[in-house]
Amino acid sequence: MSALLLALLVVLTVLAAFGFGPTLAERIQRARRLERPRPRPAAEPVYDPGRERRAERKALELLREAVGEDEFAMYRSLGFLSVLGGAGGRGGYGYLIYPHRPIVAYDTESGELLSEYCVGFPDRAESAHGTRLPDADDVLAKWMSLHGDERGLISGANMHLPGRQVDPGQVRRDLRRLREWEGRRVATAPAQHEAAAL
Repeated sequence: MSALLLALLVVLTVLAAFGFGPTLAERIQRARRLERPRPRPAAEPVYDPGRERRAERKALELLREAVGEDEFAMYRSLGFLSVLGGAGGRGGYGYLIYPHRPIVAYDTESGELLSEYCVGFPDRAESAHGTRLPDADDVLAKWMSLHGDERGLISGANMHLPGRQVDPGQVRRDLRRLREWEGRRVATAPAQHEAAAL
């Protein structure tokens, strides 16, 4: 009888090991993991309210260096840049570059709006603070892309009819403001040239 009991105990032990062994081993491993010290979570970056202002100020300095004084003055006065399209600006069309808005193409003679080109230049350097570039950096990225590879930028952009994201009335007012600004600049250029010659 004792041999039978011993055999039964061995069979039950083997069955228990097969049936409950994986669960028991998993519980033991989980308990060991809980005993280990947990790594501290990464600290959240502290919000700095002046960070965006400093970034925009730096972006404006870079924009001034890249585009030159005349176009920088245009951006400061009007809030956008104008770039002539085609080889050497002889294409008969131009672009208005707004910060964080589509590039708007227009006919330079008639002022007719041609299309909107949606392009994005995210800031991948400081993703903890978001991916939005400072306004002047976004304008500069579009300006450089149009000057460096206009065809590549436009062919890779999402093209829409005018008015999809930018109000056509606002663009027409901006084109009028651009013509007035350019007229004032041309009118003051001879006086500045004469003053510089003295």
